[in-house]
Amino acid sequence: MITVPSRRVKQFGVEFYQAGLSAKDIDRLVKFEVLGYSGGPQEAPKQSRSSARSRVNWDMLEKRIAESETAYQRPVIRRKIDELVTYYKECKDAGTLPAIPGAVIITSEKRFTFTPVAGHHDLGLLQIPEEHGVLRVLDGQHRLLALHALSQAGETVSIEVPAVLFDSLDARQIVELFVTINAKHTRLNPSHIISLAGRKLYPDPNQALAHDVIRSLNEDETSPLHGEIKMLGTGRGRVSQAPLAEEIVDFLETVEKLGSGGRIQEIRHGAKRFFLNYVKALSTTFPTAWASRKYSIKTGAALRAFIRAAPDVMARTRELKRDPFDLNAIREAIKPWAERLRDRRFETEGEWKLKLAGGTRGTVEILTRELREALR
Repeated sequence: MITVPSRRVKQFGVEFYQAGLSAKDIDRLVKFEVLGYSGGPQEAPKQSRSSARSRVNWDMLEKRIAESETAYQRPVIRRKIDELVTYYKECKDAGTLPAIPGAVIITSEKRFTFTPVAGHHDLGLLQIPEEHGVLRVLDGQHRLLALHALSQAGETVSIEVPAVLFDSLDARQIVELFVTINAKHTRLNPSHIISLAGRKLYPDPNQALAHDVIRSLNEDETSPLHGEIKMLGTGRGRVSQAPLAEEIVDFLETVEKLGSGGRIQEIRHGAKRFFLNYVKALSTTFPTAWASRKYSIKTGAALRAFIRAAPDVMARTRELKRDPFDLNAIREAIKPWAERLRDRRFETEGEWKLKLAGGTRGTVEILTRELREALR
């Protein structure tokens, strides 16, 4: 155990602690981690002139950062850490400014022991289990990573970091607090929030399934959208995750309202297979548009319209007495699109640009209507 002076605070039935942690304590106790997935296309880190001049040893620092589906922090922003390291160095050299005057927020899965001092209910000594990784950063991870990077560079860092520590929050409460703190103040990317919901920390099975479908489209090497979706709002993809997830959730809710219990269970079980085959069918129905960047078929607006038309596509395959989840059946069902819309409908400088004048929302609605009419 390590023991630090602390103040106990209670707000709306939740107890937490305010304390100071040394840089050495942080290095020993804090686990740095980001939300990420294995199995997807990996983008090599970009090397720039600024990173070549960086004060940070990125090879060493990144070994300290874990990546897992059970984390909630966003991917690390290198520029932010570089700037913080430079600032900390300037604070140390000048001695006129504090480096980290604001409290970081830290959680623990293990309980602390608080012992009040005589005559004070809320002031005392806090005992924290002395285990590597026992603490996780809810807010302030970049600040603490920059502090760790400075120590790695051989700098002697003797500062106390103000911290707010929680030891009684469950996983869902932690994520809700993380989103509350970050969604507005630092404009947390909507795709990051979708991923947190998709990890089922929120009890919404439709969001979870939508998240799984999008991951499959982005990570399956046979997918025509392999590596094209910005998971967590980052990456080289052209399409954001969040609006696609919203459309898939609407699709699932529509099926749930209109169909029987057995039908929605069938959809849930086969959703990944359906959307993977649906996108494959689209790529062969509009081959020229799909293969060229001069077309807008792989934009968020077009893909949202295709998702909205998915119930009609499934209904059409059933009219043809085919399996609605089968690739060839889906190709047969959407064959009228190749005849009536054709590749030129998605030329960025042609008809697409003309209809984009109504705005993205209008473009989605217009294209959805055209797709549905073509199937009738």
